[in-house]
Amino acid sequence: MRLFSNLSDTACNEIFHIKPREFSKNSSKEILSYALGATLYMPATRPNIYQDLITKKHAGLTSMVICLEDAIGDEEVEKAESILIQELNSLRDDMDKGLLSEEDLPLMFIRIRNKEQLRRIRHQGSKGLDLLTGIVIPKFSPLTGREVLQEIRALNYDGYRLFALPILETKKVIEKETRLDELLAIKKLVDEYEDLILNIRIGATDFCGLYGIRRNSDTIVYDIAVIRDCISDIVNLFLRADQPYVISGPVWEYFSSKERRLKPQLRQTPFRERFGQTGIHYRSELIDKQLDGLIREILMDITNGLTGKTIIHPTHIRPVQALNTVSYEEYLDARNIVDMANGHIGVVKSHFSNKMNEIKPHYYWAQKILLKSEVYGVLNEEYTYIDLLTNEIYASNPQPVKR
Repeated sequence: MRLFSNLSDTACNEIFHIKPREFSKNSSKEILSYALGATLYMPATRPNIYQDLITKKHAGLTSMVICLEDAIGDEEVEKAESILIQELNSLRDDMDKGLLSEEDLPLMFIRIRNKEQLRRIRHQGSKGLDLLTGIVIPKFSPLTGREVLQEIRALNYDGYRLFALPILETKKVIEKETRLDELLAIKKLVDEYEDLILNIRIGATDFCGLYGIRRNSDTIVYDIAVIRDCISDIVNLFLRADQPYVISGPVWEYFSSKERRLKPQLRQTPFRERFGQTGIHYRSELIDKQLDGLIREILMDITNGLTGKTIIHPTHIRPVQALNTVSYEEYLDARNIVDMANGHIGVVKSHFSNKMNEIKPHYYWAQKILLKSEVYGVLNEEYTYIDLLTNEIYASNPQPVKR
């Protein structure tokens, strides 16, 4: 699979300088950690997951989480586990019959409640367990996290290849007086299991719930001071160059609705400059879909070093993946910095002659950009993420607008 696989070849060749590379669940951990993109969550009790996957209902989907935790009522757990196993078995049956290939499926994860649930699923002998890429661990703490990581390690010893995705969302992580000690203990634990940790995820909804806060569709998570401070500390500890992890952006909770409380957050200028008066129409389409707040939050995710995002609606797939693409200028800067890191020079003027690229301070950034460029692709010089977003709006005519 690859990101933007739903784009026509003509559109892909026109928009991308370097097209996104193909990957699978067997790709290297380094690539997979960036390849999750927009990770779609759905409850295990949701009907027709199997059918939606084989028909590729959600265009561009490359990763998904089937949730057995908060999205499931306490009285539905047994039913949800049974449905999950049936869905995985159906997928495995179709693969064994040659009706489906691994490339047809997104990276799949399950979000469990605890180690006991993971053991039950394992011991029920689901023949489709090998289709999973990993296990999402909610309410991650040093004690319960270690127990689940030990179970995942055991599954890997048994021949499965499963990664772990811890979610930081507990009371001890958000509360100031316990945060640092808790994060340090979690960091020590995940460092022990570093080979299993695909990325670190942030449970902003759970954090907000502990304070009785719920942001509206015009408010991004970085506008909430207590959450912003916590994300800052998570980034501080887990994104350090000496042992970095990929950190994913927190979930955006809203999808299409006509009611607004604040004015739209997308500036007109980039759209007008790109497409003239037609660009204003594109912008209106995005605003009507309530995507302007999401776009602003994704931009802040990227500014703070986060990659990809948890989503709860298919309309969020393209914005997350479009905004994470690498611009032509970023790519040339990163390539230049890495190529010049031979000790002979310390600073060099950028290709666009608009900035200085310092080799040592920017080297880690450049490495990340080159990794992202493999997964998300590099846009041609005259293109921006706006071209990918407008391509989604007019999906029935996937050719880019000629200018």
